[in-house]
Amino acid sequence: MPPMRRKGDLPEKLCAQCGRPFAWRKKWERAWDEVRYCSDRCRAEAKSARGRG
Repeated sequence: MPPMRRKGDLPEKLCAQCGRPFAWRKKWERAWDEVRYCSDRCRAEAKSARGRG
């Protein structure tokens, strides 16, 4: 079993929609490079904003 990591030691990114920082999650382990949004809500808002423009 790998050693435990503190939450503060996890990598972070800024959300492309709201600009807030968000931390790495286990479910994003394989696709961390492709993750752009902090939540489904931000992803949906970005998608709808693209359609309006």
